[in-house]
Amino acid sequence: MNIFFGTKSTMTQAWSKSGKRMPITVVKVPPMTVAQIKNLDTDGYLALQVTLESQKHREIRLEEVASNAVGDTITIDQVCNLGDMVQVTGSSKGKGFSGPMKRWGFKGGPKTHGQSDRARAPGSIGQGTTPGRVLKGRKMAGQYGGETYTVKNLQVVNILPATNEIWIKGAIPGSRTSLVQIKVVKPGKFDGLINQTSSTETESTTK
Repeated sequence: MNIFFGTKSTMTQAWSKSGKRMPITVVKVPPMTVAQIKNLDTDGYLALQVTLESQKHREIRLEEVASNAVGDTITIDQVCNLGDMVQVTGSSKGKGFSGPMKRWGFKGGPKTHGQSDRARAPGSIGQGTTPGRVLKGRKMAGQYGGETYTVKNLQVVNILPATNEIWIKGAIPGSRTSLVQIKVVKPGKFDGLINQTSSTETESTTK
């Protein structure tokens, strides 16, 4: 099994033993409890259903028959190792109904010659008689954020089983306390951090 779940906690910074400063996202990863095991005979596919504290059942697809039993507890150090390369999937922050400048990065209209009401307007949205309609996919105002994103090429730089924390180099989608899915892609190498054993300690050193 190479997938586990966690909740985004905070973002801070840390230093590697080589002296390089890195952006760090702290993710709380409490132990997962196996609630159900799905197999080919009864369900048509292989998967584990797990519970994560107060979260509802989450399903993890498997490529081979699970070695776990119902009621087993899966901890972070059983799934992930220091230096592993991971990809994180989560929902981005919802920003409500937004105009095209905020949503798509439009530059806006001219700000001179009396056009005081065109500064944030989207401009023309289509041709005239032909085709006589707005084509599908046109970038316009609308709901912004709240979508599922996957960030790849992230690295695990610290694992703290005592506090159920995992430190990931880089930023991940979502707001604090939002649920994220972390998938271990391949093993990697990391030389370790300088004298940092908890996110609280790291935050105090950066203030």
